[in-house]
Amino acid sequence: MKLLLHACCGPCALMPLRLLAEDADEIAVFYSNSNIAPEAEYERRWDELQRYCGTQGIPVQRDAYDPNEWEAKVAPVGESLKAYSPAFGAESSAASVQELLDDERRSERCRLCYRMRLQKAAAFAAREGFDGLASSLAVSPYQFATEMDEELARACEPLGLVPVIRDFRPYYREATALSRELGMYRQNYCGCRFSVAEAEATRAFIKAQRKARKAAKHERE
Repeated sequence: MKLLLHACCGPCALMPLRLLAEDADEIAVFYSNSNIAPEAEYERRWDELQRYCGTQGIPVQRDAYDPNEWEAKVAPVGESLKAYSPAFGAESSAASVQELLDDERRSERCRLCYRMRLQKAAAFAAREGFDGLASSLAVSPYQFATEMDEELARACEPLGLVPVIRDFRPYYREATALSRELGMYRQNYCGCRFSVAEAEATRAFIKAQRKARKAAKHERE
């Protein structure tokens, strides 16, 4: 199989590339991530991905950066959901990160983002003669796996591509360790402007939880 891997950064591509290469006759990487903001961050992740693929002899190309398209297709849903999310100030007694980020609704925004990027990757794959398409997003435990798999299949079906659906999440820790060992740039948020605020809120939430547990332990002692 001639396989194209959609990737959003170097660290997330590490394990998918290693594992998929075992079954693919030929593999290449495509960077289509107009969700990433700001543009300097988009370029930094591209540079890291390109550098790593170069060391492995893996072809890598990228799509045009078009944040205006992302703003038109995805951002309106994100804006409409902010009113419900404790991460953006909605009143809540969130007991978990999932509740803090309002994952049940947030998945709607992420699905549209997957759809836009994977459709572009699928179009490129079909145009360049690839047989199948996979996504490195499947390595992250912070992504919505079901929605992503559905959108991968949706993007591939009309173009006659094979959606290569694999759960790489069991390899996340290994990928994290390996990327640090290789000195790769590791971002601290998913990519879009909404995820910047969500990542900051998550870190603050976890810090507050740890502080509360420490205080409770101190009182018991």
